[in-house]
Amino acid sequence: MFFHIKELQYTAKPDKPDPIYAKKLQEVLGGQYGEMSVMMQYLFQGWNSRAESKYKDMLLDIGTEEIGHVEMLATMIAQLLDDAPLDQVEQMAKDPAIGAVLGGMNPQHAIVSSLGALPSDSVGYPWNSRYIVASGDLLADFRANLNAESQGRLQVIRLYEQTTDPGIRDMLSFMIARDTMHQNQWLAAIAEIEAKQGMITPASFPPELEKREVVHQFMNFSQGEESAAGRWASGPAMDGTGDFEYVQQPKAYGQAPILKPAPDFMHSRADQAPSIVNVGTLSK
Repeated sequence: MFFHIKELQYTAKPDKPDPIYAKKLQEVLGGQYGEMSVMMQYLFQGWNSRAESKYKDMLLDIGTEEIGHVEMLATMIAQLLDDAPLDQVEQMAKDPAIGAVLGGMNPQHAIVSSLGALPSDSVGYPWNSRYIVASGDLLADFRANLNAESQGRLQVIRLYEQTTDPGIRDMLSFMIARDTMHQNQWLAAIAEIEAKQGMITPASFPPELEKREVVHQFMNFSQGEESAAGRWASGPAMDGTGDFEYVQQPKAYGQAPILKPAPDFMHSRADQAPSIVNVGTLSK
């Protein structure tokens, strides 16, 4: 079960209303890499976890923290919408399309949510569960978590740079710091798992069933050769099981894709629709 306390994890109070910035903040609330996404991703990974108890506990710890971040953002958005200019709100209600262009405010904040936050991104696209990853493979999931925190921190920093409001910046500064910790957290968890099972996931697939001749080849499919200078093109492979090989002109291993002709009924003309077999009439 979950407990809720009235106080927020950190202060979420702008110095003045700003309905246009409220629209921008919707991205890090309900966007693909927003707080709703990481909240649901971590909680479902935790609820579904069959791994060591420390991983389940850690996932539920961070997932519960993200619930608090959702509340902080929702509170901030609602306050940014407080006292929005009356003529702007009325204009939105009369003609959302014109209002969105002239005012820059999200018309749904005035029409749908009564000056409250929405579970959607900055252009009104609703949050959906396809944003989250919960595969059951710890290494794959934790790498997805690191990506989510990296993209989320990037977006919050961009939003920080788009306002001078001290109250907004104060809250975003806290969230950026927590994102720094969360990236460190996932990097630590990833390193721990890699030390146990190796860097390639899933580790359960027998290596001898892979086509070993291509397992460490970097294949250059472009005309340039600049990619040969990368760490991925020579030297020991990251998984420690061989060396990288740079292949300048990869060869085709497969056959020419020649398919069988389509069945005759696929070629029938529009004016010669396939006949329908009479299966009898309905009894009265």
